[in-house]
Amino acid sequence: MPSLVEKNLSSLEFWAKPQGERDDLFAALRAAEERVFCPLPGEPGFYALTRYEQVAEASRNPEVFSSQPTAVSPVDPPPQITDYTGSMISIDDPRHARLRRIVSRSFTPRLIERVAGDVAVLARRIVDDMAERGPCDFVQHAAMPMPLQIICSMMGIPDSAHDEVIDATNLILAVGDPDHVSPDGRDRATILAEKFSYLHELMADLSRVRREKPADDLVTALTHANVDGEALDHRELGRFFSLLVVAGNETTRNALSHALVLLTEHPDQRDLLLADLEERLPGAVEETVRYATPVTWMRRTLTRDYELRGHVYRTGDRVILYYNSANRDEKVFNDPHTFDITRSPNPHVGFGAPGPHFCLGAHLARREVTALLRELYTRLPDLHATTPPVRQRTSFINGITSLPCAF
Repeated sequence: MPSLVEKNLSSLEFWAKPQGERDDLFAALRAAEERVFCPLPGEPGFYALTRYEQVAEASRNPEVFSSQPTAVSPVDPPPQITDYTGSMISIDDPRHARLRRIVSRSFTPRLIERVAGDVAVLARRIVDDMAERGPCDFVQHAAMPMPLQIICSMMGIPDSAHDEVIDATNLILAVGDPDHVSPDGRDRATILAEKFSYLHELMADLSRVRREKPADDLVTALTHANVDGEALDHRELGRFFSLLVVAGNETTRNALSHALVLLTEHPDQRDLLLADLEERLPGAVEETVRYATPVTWMRRTLTRDYELRGHVYRTGDRVILYYNSANRDEKVFNDPHTFDITRSPNPHVGFGAPGPHFCLGAHLARREVTALLRELYTRLPDLHATTPPVRQRTSFINGITSLPCAF
């Protein structure tokens, strides 16, 4: 088993393999009696938590399974980007609770109502454009515009910055993807620092403007937020902004893209959906998130010795919570490798397992995916992918970079 893990979990070649081959390995790992350790060249390595019960227990105990110093990399962040890390996703209480409280209060009922209206209007506009355009790349013309436009509208980001924001988010999440290499030969850490710096500077510029000229957007709310005497400083604003545009854009985009792939590959499920769109759409969204699991894993670091399901992990051990494997756990999901839009119950961990780090944007992501799929399959019911998707080569995000479609 150790040689199998070493050969696969740390290998981009493994993550580029078909879904079935990856599922077979994770099924073997879930069935293994011993702890699953994955060594990394020149690094401490990590333990793989692949069972639903392991992922859930670790998520419910952040005082033991810490998100610091990072939740998004098996290795610690290089020095040149440490100033940019430390968003809510990679910190613990009490700082995490403080930031989440301030951010949550900034999502005012008025802002939420406006965003809901924006989502519906944008979904119609996207499908209008597709209907006029004809066969196209679904990622470029549907899945990408939805979250990008909504987040940029929420934050007040000018249209002129959209392309550079997308470029930054693509690169930041392309953990180890050889397709995202600088043409001038710069190393990944240097490029990461550059992209994070751009997002932080963009937030600083927006915040300066909104301090003097408040508007009905999230930047204004965050800039002026004061909850029980607490406010966000400029670094915290930059970190939250980076988290929102990166996580909000990429995960929703990939959930939408996977929905089209799955409904194309499973015409029986598409027919079932079309037979009662309003009734079955919520279940289709949840099953897509479970089956595809757009965010594949998160890291935790042990703050003390801890026994987890019969195995003792030591202080300082690194563990990876494999959400994709938990979402295929045979002990929780009946026939887990089947895509079933009527699955109920469906306690997936596609937005993270229950605990303080459950995705703050889960509700918005569900709303965006639901609104666009409703518009697409109401007006273009025969929409389908015409070729297999081009997948992003990274273990962290189950990403799709291109998906030709027709209708």
